[in-house]
Amino acid sequence: MKKLYFYAIGFAILIAFDTLTQVSIKLASGQAGAFSMSMDWLLVVLHNPWLYAAVLGYLGAFFAWMTLLKHAPVGPAFAASHLGLIPVLLISATYFGEKLTTMQLLGAVSIMVGIVFLSLSEAKHPHD
Repeated sequence: MKKLYFYAIGFAILIAFDTLTQVSIKLASGQAGAFSMSMDWLLVVLHNPWLYAAVLGYLGAFFAWMTLLKHAPVGPAFAASHLGLIPVLLISATYFGEKLTTMQLLGAVSIMVGIVFLSLSEAKHPHD
């Protein structure tokens, strides 16, 4: 049971950092404007706090992922790492007004179902 809490908290942290990264990149790129090979554009990007939030998200996700890989089976862990796509999808639809399609919803459900099947398989045949 202790392991289950570790995985749940660990993957929640990983998903939070992944979501922070993706949303921050979207916000930073929106505020930076069109790419321009100029010092002015670069200064705008470097003064954007969302750029640093994205870097923080990448670093947090990296350390969360490395910690999880020490303890979790690779197959289910890799699949579960894709759960981060679901909150990004929901935030994109609600906050950025992007259209949520049937295929995206089916993809999100497929990710969740796949993780459940991998977890059940791992529970029946642990590799410890």
